[in-house]
Amino acid sequence: MQFISFSSGSSGNCYLLRSDGGMILIDAGLSPRKVKQYFSNYGLSVSDVDAILITHDHTDHIKGAGLLAEECRCPVYTTQAVHEGMGRNYCMTHKVPASQRYFVEKEVPFRLGDFTVTPFDVPHDSSDCVGYEIQCGDAVFTLITDVGHVTDRISKAVSRANYLVLEANHDLAMLKMGPYPAYLKGRISGERGHLSNEVGARLVAESATPALRHLWLCHLSEENNHPELARKTYEQVLSEYGIKGGVDFSLTVLKRLVPSEMYDL
Repeated sequence: MQFISFSSGSSGNCYLLRSDGGMILIDAGLSPRKVKQYFSNYGLSVSDVDAILITHDHTDHIKGAGLLAEECRCPVYTTQAVHEGMGRNYCMTHKVPASQRYFVEKEVPFRLGDFTVTPFDVPHDSSDCVGYEIQCGDAVFTLITDVGHVTDRISKAVSRANYLVLEANHDLAMLKMGPYPAYLKGRISGERGHLSNEVGARLVAESATPALRHLWLCHLSEENNHPELARKTYEQVLSEYGIKGGVDFSLTVLKRLVPSEMYDL
């Protein structure tokens, strides 16, 4: 497998997972023009995308989904509630054509070429929200973003992952001292909001196994986090458990607006 993050943050989220037998996008929060440009930079073509998986119906994850689906001529997979939420989202001006809407059920695996995809529940204040466990051969790639609080199912997903993309949205002290109004601070730190650096780090420390090979931190807030702060928080918390981030497994903080390298998994 190969993995690329095209963008990760409140301005847009879009990830690519590729194998010899298939190519899927996870979330489509960028314009098709940008996605096509990024694909071209890596020597890839959007026409080769087999499917788009959507985690939830907030604009930064879906705004390009309709046009991209038409451009790629591929199905868009998510839960019925998310599809309905996408239909209501006024910021998503171009909707996914009805013929390209495919529905998934949580905990029901389905096949996409080389990939076996299992959606699972993630608590967030959207119409619905899922993470994805994606198995290719013996390797499991898991993406979990926009996490209000850690559940047993999320801990289980972390424990099974060889490759993990996990939200590190905010530093709680920065959020509390920052410019956001009180209601927004409460939403972000609430049970259906976003995952903080420390809570995410303890999740990894307590649930990940030695089978974890690479951890990417995603969806960092521009106002309430910083890449080096996220990294240092993870390294500090992990060290309390005798784990060396960057040694026992690779640790990468994904950039908000700049595509990552292409990672060979």
